[in-house]
Amino acid sequence: MNMNEGYITGPDFVALQVNDLEASRKFWTEIVGLKQLPNAPPGAVLFDTKPIQFAIRTPLVDLKAVNHLGWGVALWMHADNVEALYNNLANKKVVILRKLEAGAFGKQFTFSDIDGYAITVHGEK
Repeated sequence: MNMNEGYITGPDFVALQVNDLEASRKFWTEIVGLKQLPNAPPGAVLFDTKPIQFAIRTPLVDLKAVNHLGWGVALWMHADNVEALYNNLANKKVVILRKLEAGAFGKQFTFSDIDGYAITVHGEK
């Protein structure tokens, strides 16, 4: 590959467009437990995630034009203690789409955020 042509090296930022920025911010910080970063562009909330930055933002498209947000997109996040997170979210009545199970990347489960995005969490084997 010719380096002068430019090429994609991989994902480095993920953002979900949400219906209610404040309600979604509370979900991701108070329920899921992500730490919000202090500086974000207008209409967005950035979280302290590694190695890829994660954010939520006000919609750039009409979210009501489809009946299922994120259909066909797989969003995976890593957790140090998947089982503890699973139990914590289940106790907080978060919608669990796939129960905790062994998978190719260790323990994993899938939950729904308040807009219906399916988020798969994986961790230790």
